[in-house]
Amino acid sequence: MRMQQLITVTAAALFDLTAVTACRSDTAGSSVDGALSGQIPAKNGGTDGSGGSDGDGKSGAPGLPKAGTMAKAAQIVSTYADCSGLSTDPNDDDFFPGDEIYDQKWSVTERGACGKGTRIFMFKDLKTFQTAYKAQLDEDRKESPNKGHRGKFLLGKDFAVLPDQKPVIRNAIKPGGLLILNCHPDFNPPTGYRKDPALVKGCVLTDYFED
Repeated sequence: MRMQQLITVTAAALFDLTAVTACRSDTAGSSVDGALSGQIPAKNGGTDGSGGSDGDGKSGAPGLPKAGTMAKAAQIVSTYADCSGLSTDPNDDDFFPGDEIYDQKWSVTERGACGKGTRIFMFKDLKTFQTAYKAQLDEDRKESPNKGHRGKFLLGKDFAVLPDQKPVIRNAIKPGGLLILNCHPDFNPPTGYRKDPALVKGCVLTDYFED
């Protein structure tokens, strides 16, 4: 059952986001890394290149937007991507096979899908979510060492996004928007881009996007 919802864009919700390729055969779902496989790194990451941290350096979420509810998260997403037709029904055709792995171990409390393949995950604890992603990536890298080099999730303080369109990524990581969670040990963006420490050792939040 789909829940149609008219998302009203307000000035308070002017946050940006990011995009990821559709990969429904991958049980782990789409990712920034998957969307960019085989692409040539770009010089711009969709940001002003100011770099540095604009937060307190301890929260692991410097300047990230907070939603509080799925409806608000969808409203934020709608400022940089199509987020019409929001649904929270796992049986909906818009839900990706395998997304059920993002459960209580990830601190995920609600999953939603909207627009053209955009998925939203509300979570209760940012550190738990980052820890779960880092653990999954460490396992995946045993077989694919370069897995996750471009990051995966776009993070807010209490929600994560996996879009299905690459242009969304460029919008998402502009100043005031979301940041990409990257836990690859070899990740090292060019100077001038953010590489803020996350709440989990070995992970960072960045606005660098390899287009």
